[in-house]
Amino acid sequence: MQRLEQLRAWLAATLPGRSFDLAPASADASFRRYFRATFADGSPSRIVMDAPPGKEDIRPWLQVAELFRAAGAHVPEVLAQDLEHGFLLLSDLGSTTYLAALKAGSGADPHRAAHLYADALGSLAAIQHASRPGVLPEYDRALLLREMMLFPEWYVTRHKGVALSEAETALLNTAFERILAVNLAEPKVFVHRDYHSRNLMLLEAGDGLGANPGIIDFQDAVYGPISYDLVSLFKDAYIRWDEEFVLDLLIRYWEAARKIGLPVREEFADFHRDFEWMGVQRHLKVLGIFARLCHRDGKDGYLADMPLVMDYLRRACKRWRDLGPLLKLLDRLEPEETQVGYTF
Repeated sequence: MQRLEQLRAWLAATLPGRSFDLAPASADASFRRYFRATFADGSPSRIVMDAPPGKEDIRPWLQVAELFRAAGAHVPEVLAQDLEHGFLLLSDLGSTTYLAALKAGSGADPHRAAHLYADALGSLAAIQHASRPGVLPEYDRALLLREMMLFPEWYVTRHKGVALSEAETALLNTAFERILAVNLAEPKVFVHRDYHSRNLMLLEAGDGLGANPGIIDFQDAVYGPISYDLVSLFKDAYIRWDEEFVLDLLIRYWEAARKIGLPVREEFADFHRDFEWMGVQRHLKVLGIFARLCHRDGKDGYLADMPLVMDYLRRACKRWRDLGPLLKLLDRLEPEETQVGYTF
């Protein structure tokens, strides 16, 4: 029996006597698939997750969903599950992502964005406030380094076709060590790990779904650096904001975090440095992941998002002197266009 037929049979058995239609609900960078089930009787639609055993494990998703829900965050409700076959029936948080909402109309609107991001920061702070060690996997040195190593393997070698010299490899390894030292010195909380505009859902007022945002795609959550999800949110690979706008929101978060007892740095300058260096780690990882999605998995749509990620990375490297050697390597891989002006 084909996988989709198995899913249909399970859903029919789970909802006996209910006539339904299935349609793809969202794309995913993993092997998971999501379908929206709509019903002939007009009852609320549902989301069905298909996580093929052997390729995906739904138990982490279930664990994190319960943790985040207990913290007060809005995550999908689990209505039925089949652990053996990797099927979940979930409440539907709608089809409007933060990304779609932020880009609606004439484009990115900072005023609308400020309200949506305030809601997102509120949910994030609630999750962070509920944090405790020993519950989620540690975002430790090995994992942080393994993520950064995707950059030389998939972006440099496979995507750019560049063979690094021994000196360049040593330079990159030194940069990684400096980045790790800053990342690992940060205070730790629960980390969603992909807390960005495609994984936050806009819940319309009066739909009975609750407060914004709806949060999805949290199965890879860990216990790690407090600035990580802020990087995902404000240095989003899919939408750009002015640095002044980001800095204002970041200051507001830091001030609120101090008031509610989150373990942020005493000085904002130190907190901001952590944020910037955490961004470098994430951007190196994301460039590697986007390259891998293209060359290994045939998903080339992410290539269009690479320039923004590279720009974030380059800006941080320019800002911090210790990242200067990494900037030189980036200049070799992605030479900046030189603007030439003439006066007559």
